[in-house]
Amino acid sequence: MEKLMEMARKVGDQVEIYALDETADGVSFENAKLKDLESKVQSGLSLRLLKDGKLGFAYTKNLLNREELLQNAIGSLQGGVEGLFDLPVSKYLPPLNTYDPSIENLANATIVEECTRVCDIMTRKTSGQINVSAGRRMGKLRLMNSRGTDLLSLFSLYFFHAEVLYPGSYSSIQRQFLDKSFKRLPDAHLDYILELYNQSSKEVEPKGGKMKVLFLPETIYTLMWRVQSATNGRNVYQKVSPLLEKMGTTILSETLTVVNDPLNDRLPDARAFDDEGTPCQTLPIIDHGRLTHFYYDLHYAKKLNASPTGNGFKSSMWGGETVSFRPSPSTEHLFIQTGEKPFSDLVRSMDRGIIVAGVMGAHSGNILNGDFSVGLSPGLYVEKGEIIGHVKDAMVAGNVFDVLKELIDIEDTQHPGPGGTFPAILLDHVSVATKD
Repeated sequence: MEKLMEMARKVGDQVEIYALDETADGVSFENAKLKDLESKVQSGLSLRLLKDGKLGFAYTKNLLNREELLQNAIGSLQGGVEGLFDLPVSKYLPPLNTYDPSIENLANATIVEECTRVCDIMTRKTSGQINVSAGRRMGKLRLMNSRGTDLLSLFSLYFFHAEVLYPGSYSSIQRQFLDKSFKRLPDAHLDYILELYNQSSKEVEPKGGKMKVLFLPETIYTLMWRVQSATNGRNVYQKVSPLLEKMGTTILSETLTVVNDPLNDRLPDARAFDDEGTPCQTLPIIDHGRLTHFYYDLHYAKKLNASPTGNGFKSSMWGGETVSFRPSPSTEHLFIQTGEKPFSDLVRSMDRGIIVAGVMGAHSGNILNGDFSVGLSPGLYVEKGEIIGHVKDAMVAGNVFDVLKELIDIEDTQHPGPGGTFPAILLDHVSVATKD
């Protein structure tokens, strides 16, 4: 990297090099039987050049030919992509606990044994199809630029995902467990999945209408996707965010606080710097219902004459080679502040309603405007505080900036889910459509 930096500095006003080395191992069981073992290695490097107000970019999976990589970045300058920002000078960042060396000695045989143990327990306690997967990921990220920034981050992750599927469908009750090293799946996770599935095993056909709706942590991303989109610096700059004139005002229930916190190293994947080398920070986006921050990468912070928030990440919802992505505003570490009641109390407080345990079509509707219309996969029907069964062919719909004003209560525990770490959230007066 040092040699490449030396070469690139001769032709660019500013230079950034991003290098990622990552290994991953995974095990999957289908119908409680071993299905697949998989190992992956991802290694690559990307180069960004800033020259005469333009941005050049190139990447490679190996650094066999520095000159070719450099020429590709120089050639891309002809595309005329604007690059008016300055790369950060980042030093003395807070040390974070992001790597557990014991992950290196975790064998696939141990992961298979844990999956087998969980499948055996679940098989004895339910009749549904049991699917589980588990694995580890570990790696190293180094980022340096021509202004003296040279940062290194090591990371480790162990995950376990378990689900029970309803007969004849892909709908399931599921839960994910994350840590920086191997841990046996907690009994509480198993109890939650089994109890919720067994209570809802009967198929029911309730009438629709406006009712109480409890979003599980695994489905909260449906709502947060809309909030993230509206507070994204890109959409603010393009003047398409519905929240342009709302900064400092109360836009959601005062019970709700949403924070992006990359510095929280109690969980895996904490980060002291983003993928542009900007220091990360704890950033409250919604504070007790009040809009407090938009989030930016370097480019959009410059365009808006704002301070970068450390949210420039190489990310994609649809996957791909990380080094091939260009940084963009992203909230990679979203948290919702917990409430005071356990999950069971939230269910008991529902006179009539639906638990959203899984969704289909989370991308449906005008995301930027906050609209959603999603299929339930599954939805669990509740009457008088008890789960009666699961619902097929049903939908929930609304606008996130309306329904999150009707927030009744929040669970007292956070759980990892798509897009962040969330508690369950109970809302009122949400539209539910059923086939009845």
